[in-house]
Amino acid sequence: MMTLFTPEQFVAMQKANLEMAFGLARSLADAFEKTAVLNLQLTKSLLASSQASLLQGLTAPQTPETNAKQAELAASIPEQAQSYSRQLADIASATIAEFVRAGEGQADAYNRRVQTLVDDLAKNAPSGSEATIAAWKSAITTTSTLMETLRKSAQQAVHATESNLAAISGTANAGRGAAK
Repeated sequence: MMTLFTPEQFVAMQKANLEMAFGLARSLADAFEKTAVLNLQLTKSLLASSQASLLQGLTAPQTPETNAKQAELAASIPEQAQSYSRQLADIASATIAEFVRAGEGQADAYNRRVQTLVDDLAKNAPSGSEATIAAWKSAITTTSTLMETLRKSAQQAVHATESNLAAISGTANAGRGAAK
C-alpha cells in the first residue's frame, strides 16, 4: 500500500499552509491599516480646505481675488480625489499581487505533488494501464496550462487597470492645464 505523505511531510505541509494563511491575513490587515490612514488623511485635508474656504467666504469681501481663491480650492478637490483613487488602487494592487503570488505558489506545489503521485503510480501500475496514466498526465498538463492562462489574464487585468488610472489622471491633468 502506498501513502501520499509521510507524517513529516504532512506536518511540513500544514505548517506551510498556516504560515501562508497568517501571511495573507497580515497582508489584509496592512491593507486595511493603509486604507484607514489614507481615509483619515483625506478627511483631515477636506475639513481643512472646507474650513478655510468657508472662513474666507464669511470674512473677506467678494472680490475677483477671493473668487479666484475659492475656485482654486474647488479645483483642488478633483486632484485630491484622483490622488486618493491612485493610492487606494496601489494598496489594492499590492494586496491582490500578494494573494496571486500565494496562489501561484500553492498551485505550483499542488502540481508538483500531483505529478509525483502520477509518476509513482505509473512506476507501480500494472501492465495495460498506460492509457489511463497518459490520460492523467494529459489532464495535469491541461490543468497547468489553464492555471497559467488564468494567471496571465489576471496580470493583464491588473496592468489594464493601472493603465486606465494613469490615462484618467493624464486626461484630468491636461484638462486642468487647459482650463487655467
